[in-house]
Amino acid sequence: MSIKQNLTQIKSQLPNHVTLVAVSKTKPVTDLMEAYKAGQRIFGENYVQELVEKHEALPKDIQWHFIGHLQSRKVKLIAPFVNLIHGVDSLKLLNEINKEAQKNNRVIDCLLQIFIAEEESKFGLDEEELNGIMKFITQNSEIYQNIRVIGLMGMATFTDNRNQIQKEFNHLKTIFDKLKTLPKTQNLKPTTLSMGMSGDYKLAIECGSTMVRIGSSIFGVR
Repeated sequence: MSIKQNLTQIKSQLPNHVTLVAVSKTKPVTDLMEAYKAGQRIFGENYVQELVEKHEALPKDIQWHFIGHLQSRKVKLIAPFVNLIHGVDSLKLLNEINKEAQKNNRVIDCLLQIFIAEEESKFGLDEEELNGIMKFITQNSEIYQNIRVIGLMGMATFTDNRNQIQKEFNHLKTIFDKLKTLPKTQNLKPTTLSMGMSGDYKLAIECGSTMVRIGSSIFGVR
C-alpha cells in the first residue's frame, strides 16, 4: 500500500482524542511530502541534524516533534522551531530547553519520559524523580517561563507479551493521572500521554494514550 493509503487506514482507526505523530526518521523528504499531501502535519524525528535539514526543506506549517534521546548541547539547534520535545528525562535537559526557548522568545512544550520497560537500554525517569522535577519547576515557575510540561511519554518493552505491554502502559497511565491532580501552573498543563508505536498503538489507546508515534506502519519498514 502507498503512504497515503497507510495513513488513511490508520487515521480511520484512531479516536478523535488521539493525535497521530508520523515518525519519519531516516525517511527521505519525498516520503514526508507524500504524507503531507495526504493531510499529515505532525512529524516525529529522532536525530537533530536530520530534523533541522527537513525543517528547512519542507512546508512551514508542519509541526515538528523531537522524539529521540536529546543531548543538552543540541537543544539550541531545534529550539527556534520545534513544537514538542517528547523524551525529556532530566532537570538538566529541561533547564537547557528553557534557556534556549528564552533566547528564541518562545515557550516550548515538553513531555517527561518515564521509564516503564524492562530493558535497560531505554531512557526515562522513575516516579520519584518525576515528582522531584515537578515540585522543583512548579515552585520555581518564575524561572521556568519558557517551557510547558504538557504530559508524559513512555516506551513499553519490545516483546510479544501483550500482558506485559499492557501492564507497563497501565502503569504509565496511573502516573499520568496523578500528574493531572497537581495544581495547574503556567508551566504545567498535563493533557498529553504519548505512548504506543506501530506494533502496540491500539493497545496503548485502550490503556489511555492520547498520542501515538507511528513510523513503519505508515512509511514501511526501515
